[in-house]
Amino acid sequence: AYLTVSIEPLPPVVVGDAVTLKCNFKTDGKMREIVWYRVTDGGTIKQKIFTFDAMFSTNFSQMENYRKREDLVYQSTVRLPEVRISDNGPYECHVGIYDRATREKVVLASGNVFLNVMAPPTSISVLAADTPAPFSRYQAQNFTLVCVVSGGKPAPLVYFKRDGEPIEATPLPEPPAGAGSWGPRNLLHRDLDDTKVPKSLAAEGEPGLGQAPGTAEPPRGLAAERDAVTETIPETVVSREFPRWVHVAEPIYYFRHTHAPVSDGTVEARATLTWTLNPQIDNEALFSCEVKHPALSMPMQSEVTLVAPKGPKITMTPTRARVGDTVRILVQGFQNEVFPEPLFTWTRVGSRLLDGSAEHDGKELVLERVPAELNGSMYRCTAQNPLGSTDTHTRLIVFENPNIPRGPEDSNGSLTGHCGFRLVLALTLTVILELT
Repeated sequence: AYLTVSIEPLPPVVVGDAVTLKCNFKTDGKMREIVWYRVTDGGTIKQKIFTFDAMFSTNFSQMENYRKREDLVYQSTVRLPEVRISDNGPYECHVGIYDRATREKVVLASGNVFLNVMAPPTSISVLAADTPAPFSRYQAQNFTLVCVVSGGKPAPLVYFKRDGEPIEATPLPEPPAGAGSWGPRNLLHRDLDDTKVPKSLAAEGEPGLGQAPGTAEPPRGLAAERDAVTETIPETVVSREFPRWVHVAEPIYYFRHTHAPVSDGTVEARATLTWTLNPQIDNEALFSCEVKHPALSMPMQSEVTLVAPKGPKITMTPTRARVGDTVRILVQGFQNEVFPEPLFTWTRVGSRLLDGSAEHDGKELVLERVPAELNGSMYRCTAQNPLGSTDTHTRLIVFENPNIPRGPEDSNGSLTGHCGFRLVLALTLTVILELT
């Protein structure tokens, strides 16, 4: 007797599809059994998923006609109603028949097929590397967008667009294993903002337009002069300043694409786009990350608009603060959508904060048990991202607290502190001595 087995090849299928595995075999012998296996762990493990035993089957006559001795063609099918990623891999069909000469001898043959299960990406997001980050009006900065695509199999094709137009970028090799940052460092040329060169340097013929002395930080004298300013300002001031960066050519983009396998069989892909940020032209620029994948009928995308913070909305609780209260000053939002995430810095104009520190980072400033001395003090919140900065000021008004014992009131009815109480006591003693 003879036996030939073959399995029809399958094109790649998408998660959730129904799949039918077909095993065709040709023989002139009598059927013994059909066994389907799913092969895992590189072929070391075979899991039975279907068995047909002709000796114990009551419907074997539907599969073959034992009375016929001519060549017969059979087909065994296994149907997977909704394939999953875990169904990906090789399958084998094993067929056994009785030899025509003797019933004791069994002839075996097998065929195999690989089921390739694809999965479309389930999520895509664009974020900025190294955020929150400050705004520098003295030095050009590298800026990196990171596009993270998860849930896909195989790895998708990822690319960036700016204002709807594809970006031509210089590819970079994959970072070494264990690298902690996706964005390249020290790749791009740094230019000094010529609008911020001190007049004394410009008069001495220092480099100006089109030259790059490579200064990594602002001149000390200029920085000290800026920090020492304590001029009178209104209670709420919103200011934005965009430098005119010196660029002699269009920005050069650098692109890197990496992917890492996930335990569920999918791939996490990361694409980074790095260039020298120009706040003047990059502010309000629309960047999109698009993904092409064989399991998607159309590209998948996520987009962000680079925007500097504008008009922070500050709230203070309680709205009527009294001596001894805990006051919370919070940035609730902005007049616009801001990207990337801003960096918030709180300072007290003309003095240190209540805890003695020069500044505080975070969206919220907490003043524990405010004393009367803070009445009228002004607080500055600086919100900044690599595209620009905004300063907003708010004044703290502290009212008397009737629940806290206090000294006598002065002639104007205002609260006197300990010094005032000692002064009144001294004057009273003086009057008594003079009368005596």
